[in-house]
Amino acid sequence: MDLILRHANLPDGRRDIDIGIQDGRIVELTPAIAANAAKEIDASGRLVSTPFVDAHFHMDATLSLGLPRLNRSGTLLEGIALWGELKPQLTIDALIERALRYCDMAVARGLLAIRSHVDICDDRLLAVDALLEVKRQVQPYLDLQLVAFPQDGFYRSPNAQENLIRALNRGVDVVGGIPHFERTMAEGAASVRHLCEIAAARGLRVDMHCDETDDPNSRHIETLAAETLRTGLEGRVAGSHLTSMHSMDNYYVSKLLPLIAESGVAAIANPLINITLQGRHDSYPKRRGMTRVPELMAAGVDVAFGHDCVMDPWYSFGSADMLEVAHMAVHVGQMTSQDAIARCFDAITVNPARILGLADYGLEPGCRADLVVLQAADPFEAIRLKANRLFVIRGGVVISEAPVQQSALHLAGRPERVELSCP
Repeated sequence: MDLILRHANLPDGRRDIDIGIQDGRIVELTPAIAANAAKEIDASGRLVSTPFVDAHFHMDATLSLGLPRLNRSGTLLEGIALWGELKPQLTIDALIERALRYCDMAVARGLLAIRSHVDICDDRLLAVDALLEVKRQVQPYLDLQLVAFPQDGFYRSPNAQENLIRALNRGVDVVGGIPHFERTMAEGAASVRHLCEIAAARGLRVDMHCDETDDPNSRHIETLAAETLRTGLEGRVAGSHLTSMHSMDNYYVSKLLPLIAESGVAAIANPLINITLQGRHDSYPKRRGMTRVPELMAAGVDVAFGHDCVMDPWYSFGSADMLEVAHMAVHVGQMTSQDAIARCFDAITVNPARILGLADYGLEPGCRADLVVLQAADPFEAIRLKANRLFVIRGGVVISEAPVQQSALHLAGRPERVELSCP
């Protein structure tokens, strides 16, 4: 074999498993592989997972913090206004450089698949061309899926309808939208219908910023689910954010959840950003902002988490760490049972991989040998510690590694070194 990982713990609870890899694929998982390999890694009872997947990101804006100025209020609307100010100053070279830097950060964090929305309301389509080039460059080590996103509104922005088609013709993968940003609820609903028809005609997936608001009457997710069924897009559509659901009354949600589940529409929450930008008009009690993740999961809806933003006009923090995203989701969603924590780990691995349609993703023989060795014993500990990534493996080849994190203690009668993890 080319590579064997010895003594690994797997996310599903299997322990002390060897993982054999040949020609970029997993070929064997067993408690003790008898064969030898050109390279062996002793996981020593640590967690070996499939790579992290970010189902919702904005790579065209990432690492642009402070350009052209800081978001002083920290609000969503000032962030949108700031992005509008920055767009005329964008250059392809700067966009590519920032995006590649972010992809380097992502790889080091074990994040090997990202769905990025790209603004198509700039008639030059600079961001589209830049991220298509980034996608080409990172393809050997990172799956980058692009969404044609009419940031300023599909109808509201003068040339967005034409630009979205131009972006798809250039090779953008997914149809995006933002119905709650149209001028009226009726135009928002009409945009959902129009965009789903475009996706159905082209055989593409759909991922819409949907109801990213505290307004309980913003109900475009209902239209998105209905249009998914009408156009035959079941299993290929996601609604991102869905934050209005945290403000809706329970009776309406009791009707809405089965409709979403029936349509096969996935839900993508963005915990770090949703709790930062939502509830800004509240005094107290103050709403948390994140959509109803536990209820969506219980209804059988595929739920994934996204990082959304890193050091851009909307969010000053972030480091491409999907474990940080899951850590926040556990807290804000009060998902602290053992089962719920495991589901949050799934929301940054297997669930988003399914939503993106990633081929051969998994931890079984025949799957692509894309793996992360974490300095933790299990998913609970990985999220608790936002664990160090010891090895990141793509196609059976180590593409990033880090030393075990330890602290040197100088305490009488105590061990000289201690790890935060307890494998």
